[in-house]
Amino acid sequence: MREFKRTDRVADQLQQELAVLIQREIKDPRLGMVTVSSVKVSRDLGYADVYVTLLGENDPARVKENLAVLKRAAGFLRSQIARRIKLRHVPELRFHYDESVVRGHKLSALIDEAVASNRPQESDDAAPEDEVQKDGSQSDGTRSGDGEPR
Repeated sequence: MREFKRTDRVADQLQQELAVLIQREIKDPRLGMVTVSSVKVSRDLGYADVYVTLLGENDPARVKENLAVLKRAAGFLRSQIARRIKLRHVPELRFHYDESVVRGHKLSALIDEAVASNRPQESDDAAPEDEVQKDGSQSDGTRSGDGEPR
């Protein structure tokens, strides 16, 4: 069996080309900082699902507006890809918002919050049994340093 499928190679090439094209060729001022996070190509190479993220913008209205701009530019992008990549049939581009980055940030914040709320409990629960008393003896009855009982 082959190590890489053709659809995977086409998807990787599409991702690279689309990232450059969106950044340099689309001049719409409504389009924010778009990153192409992944591309999935159908087995018959008829469709390419392009997953994009927006840098610093999580507002659903802004996301919808950016996706609309990309959808309108899909024909232009497809024609540019046809010039750059040798394919008999260039897949139809379908753009989707990739929420995995936003979801990852939310989960990371929740984990940080849980760890931070757990820290005061851990310091309160620290047992005073290992503390050295003023006279040099430990609470378990041994003197510090010699390990002999008193």
